[in-house]
Amino acid sequence: MNTEALESIPKIFEDVQDFLPINGTDYIEFYVSNAKQASYYYQTAFGFQPIAYAGLETGLIDRETYILQQGKIRFALTSPLRSGTEIGRHIDKHGDAIKVIALWVDNAEAAYNETVKRGAKSYFAPIIEEDEFGQVVKAGIYTYGETIHVFIERTNYKGVFLPGFRPWNPGYKPATIGLKYIDHVVGNVELGEMNEWVNFYGDVLGFTQIVSFDDKDISTEYTALMSKVVSNGNGRIKFPINEPAEGLKKSQIEEYLDFYEGAGVQHLALATDDIIETVTQLRNRGIEFLTVPLTYYDDLKERVGQIDEDIEILKQLNILVDRDEEGYLLQIFTKPLEPRPTIFFEIIQRRGATSFGKGNFKALFEAIEREQELRGTL
Repeated sequence: MNTEALESIPKIFEDVQDFLPINGTDYIEFYVSNAKQASYYYQTAFGFQPIAYAGLETGLIDRETYILQQGKIRFALTSPLRSGTEIGRHIDKHGDAIKVIALWVDNAEAAYNETVKRGAKSYFAPIIEEDEFGQVVKAGIYTYGETIHVFIERTNYKGVFLPGFRPWNPGYKPATIGLKYIDHVVGNVELGEMNEWVNFYGDVLGFTQIVSFDDKDISTEYTALMSKVVSNGNGRIKFPINEPAEGLKKSQIEEYLDFYEGAGVQHLALATDDIIETVTQLRNRGIEFLTVPLTYYDDLKERVGQIDEDIEILKQLNILVDRDEEGYLLQIFTKPLEPRPTIFFEIIQRRGATSFGKGNFKALFEAIEREQELRGTL
């Protein structure tokens, strides 16, 4: 269960009246073609720990799911066991992708009823699942594309994950790398749909828009995009929503939409308390990151002021830095994690900053354009 670091919550949320209390991100579910191999990848490369399993051995006949955890981050990796399933159709259309952003609430039925009353499309009505460890109440609604929010109420449950799962305790357990919680989840939507989904989160879930970036903020010589960030009342859930903007060439958002074949989750930002150690471990385990020219660091101290980290080490690792009124942050972005240039991860460490790295946008998107050029999709 994800209670997110309090220091990352902007002061803007202190007086917000929240009609839909959300405690944090409960889990992220990926639909993948081979959950067994994907679980090995996330253990080996990212240090996630094996927690639970459900599949043929637990009575399921259509799917299997492996649960991994690190800090307060939980991943569910799900694959179909037969042809002709909804999971398989989703993978065929989108590739391996995030299907579910599960939200931890105290009352799943109330969350469902309130959001559906306000205009959400139902994915499934509240259900109770139980086993010898208690019961969990679940309900689901649609958001952009085929992405789902599932409300999870687990107050009366003491099991390893959810009813129907058994503990998974293999001998293979690579060490963790310091990932703590999900800082934010970024979605890409079609041209002209960003405001529609910002309004959806405001009207249906009671979120507040906290940041807005237009094509003047996020642009290069060739491409541009627009983005708005919404957050729930306590600031623990933050969803930036991107749409493409007009440019001379195909933007990263257009590339994503082409290969994903619609709107969906673009990346997860995973927080760490020591980005230098985390990124060093990731590089040693074979994870590839976007890189910026080393000239980015020539005037870094003048741009962001005094920081605690050694700039030479940041330069060696290609970690970016930005500052706002509350402090500074450090961030770096992986290359796409799948064959399609769709989902990737951001590794972020906040040193007081509550923003999203606006000062790094130009350097970051030029780095993405270099990768697009190599792929022949710019």
